[in-house]
Amino acid sequence: MNQRINSPLRASQAQAERPRSTGAVTARTSGGDRLRSWLGHHREMWHESWVRFFASPMSSGMTALVIAIALALPAALQLGLTNFQRAVAGWDGQPQISVFLHKGAKQEAVSAWTDKLRADPLVAEVTYISPEQALAEFQQASGLGDALVGMDSNPLPAVLLVRPSGSDSAALEALAERLRESALTDSVVLDMAWVQRLAQLTELGRRMSLGLAFLLALGVLLVVVNSIRLHIENRREEILVVKLVGGTDAFVRRPFLYTGLVYGLVGGLIAWLLVSVGVWLLAGPVSGLAGSYGSGFELDGPGVTYLLGLAGGAALLGLTGAWLAVARHISAIQPR
Repeated sequence: MNQRINSPLRASQAQAERPRSTGAVTARTSGGDRLRSWLGHHREMWHESWVRFFASPMSSGMTALVIAIALALPAALQLGLTNFQRAVAGWDGQPQISVFLHKGAKQEAVSAWTDKLRADPLVAEVTYISPEQALAEFQQASGLGDALVGMDSNPLPAVLLVRPSGSDSAALEALAERLRESALTDSVVLDMAWVQRLAQLTELGRRMSLGLAFLLALGVLLVVVNSIRLHIENRREEILVVKLVGGTDAFVRRPFLYTGLVYGLVGGLIAWLLVSVGVWLLAGPVSGLAGSYGSGFELDGPGVTYLLGLAGGAALLGLTGAWLAVARHISAIQPR
């Protein structure tokens, strides 16, 4: 019985005699706590960037408007080029091969050859124009109908208008050469000069839009860099205090990166709005002009995909400009 009573007493005495640790105890934070703190700071900086943007609406709005104008110009040019390509796609945009037949070609042989060409996968359409039809069209187009009435014979040959299924230059030349080899053919004319001019004009417009977009994107970067530099100078004392208490460069630059992101995002949204208003103003006159030519063409405005691309690209430009600014100026601010 005494042993049972003395055992707890001896255990408590031994525990009391153990040396206790003295000094500061190091606190350890888990990875989950650090992640939650990092996400919380990002969320706080995102909210603070919007608060600062609307706290000075005049200066912030002017910066965003400059970005919007710089982005709206190449965006409008690219949208206009897309509408132009869509408009000319409905025209007779394919090259055409005119096959002039021999005057002595028999109608049965011409019909058989025409059917064979229509079955060719490289040929989309074949139209036969008889000598009488060619003469009638020439009389109507030239205005020399009375002068041609007294002619003893029709000098115009029968013509096959061949519309290829593709527009590749090498394939068209090969098809034209194959048509020239026929015994029924007198001459072959490949009419693709205007198609080549149209393709060159389209390529010129595309390269101009890309060049303008590059130059104005560079202008957007410079605007954001200058704006963020002013923000850094205005908060110089605050940055010094944060660095004195142990704030890292990543912690210090985070609010400025979000500020640049907000500038770009708002500028992209305003640019999309400017382009949409421009399309709305031009839609009526363009529809009236197309209707006078018997076409139902209508302008396509910037849709949701265009909005996402423009806003996302502008936000990326704003973030890049802010990064360039803080990489140069934040590291130069050090407490002494």
